[in-house]
Amino acid sequence: MIITLIVTHLIILAIVCIILYIISYLQSGKRLEAKGRHVFITGGSSGIGKALAIEFVKKGACVTIAARDQGKLKEAETEIKAFIKDADSQKVQCVAMDVSKDYIDVERSMNKAESQLGPISILINCAGTSVSGTFEDLPLEKFQQMMQINYLGSVYPTRVVVKSMKTRRQGRIVFVSSQAGQLGVYGYTAYSPSKYALRGLAESLQMEVKPYNIYVTVAFPPDTDTPGFENEQIGKPKETQLISQSSGLFKAESVAKTIMEDTLNGRFLCSIGLDGWMLGCLTCGMTPITSALNGIQQVFLMGLFRLVSAFYLVSFDRIVQQCHRERKQKEKSS
Repeated sequence: MIITLIVTHLIILAIVCIILYIISYLQSGKRLEAKGRHVFITGGSSGIGKALAIEFVKKGACVTIAARDQGKLKEAETEIKAFIKDADSQKVQCVAMDVSKDYIDVERSMNKAESQLGPISILINCAGTSVSGTFEDLPLEKFQQMMQINYLGSVYPTRVVVKSMKTRRQGRIVFVSSQAGQLGVYGYTAYSPSKYALRGLAESLQMEVKPYNIYVTVAFPPDTDTPGFENEQIGKPKETQLISQSSGLFKAESVAKTIMEDTLNGRFLCSIGLDGWMLGCLTCGMTPITSALNGIQQVFLMGLFRLVSAFYLVSFDRIVQQCHRERKQKEKSS
C-alpha cells in the first residue's frame, strides 16, 4: 500500500513537471543577446539604474541613461563609458528628462535618443523614489507623487517604445518594483501601492505584447545600497527600519546582474535573495510561467512558504507593538 502511494505521488510529480515544462517552453522568449542592442534606462544616473547600464555595456550593448539631474547624468556617463568593450560599435549617451511630468517631453527625448543609437530594444523602467511615514502623517501630495513618479513614470516611457517593438516583433520591457510591491509594510502606505501597481501593469501588458515576441519582466529588489536608499532613511519610522532589516542590504551590482539575466532570458518574475525567492513563490498568483523550475517550485512550496510567512508576520507585529509601547511610555514621561 505504501509503495503504491509513493509511486502514485512520483507519477503525479512527473506529470506536473512535464506540464510545467511545456507551459514554460511555450511562454518563455528565446534569449535576447545584449550585444549591439540599444538599452534605454530611466533612473540611470545612480543606484540600480547605473549598475544596470554598466552590466549591459559589459555585454556589448549601446546604452542611454535618463534622469532629471544633468550633472549626475554626465558623471554617470563618464563612469559607464569606462566599461565599453568595443569603442567602434558601442556608444553611451545621457538624456535629461522627467519621466513623470509630461508625456510629450518623454516621447520627444526618447525619439531623439533613438535617432542617435537606433531603435530601443530593451527598456528598463528604473526611475523611482520612496517616502515613508504613517498613513495619517504623510501629506496627501506624497500619495500623488508616488503614483506619478513610480507608476506613471513607467507608463510614459513604455508607451513610447511599444509600437516600435511591435513593428519589429522583438523587445524587452522591465519594470523595477520592490519587495514592498509584494508585501505591504508599516510606513509604506504611499510607496507600496505605487509599486504594487507596476505588477498589475506588467501582467496585463505581457498578455497584449506576447504575440509580438515582446517579453515583460517585473523585478522586486530588496533594500539596496544606493544613494536613494540613504535618502530614504531620513525620517523613516523605527518600525519600518526594523522590519526592512529582515531582508538585509544588497549591493546594486548583484541586483543589476540578476535583473539583466532575467530580462535577457524573458523571465516575468525577477526575485533577488532568499527572502525575495520565497516572496516570489508565495505571491506568484496568476503570473506567466516563464521558467519550468520556478513553476515547479511555486506549485510545491507555496503552502510551506505561507506557513513560514506566518512567523514573519508575527515578528513584524511584535516590532510594531514594541515600538508602540515605547512611544506611549515616552509620551507619559514627557
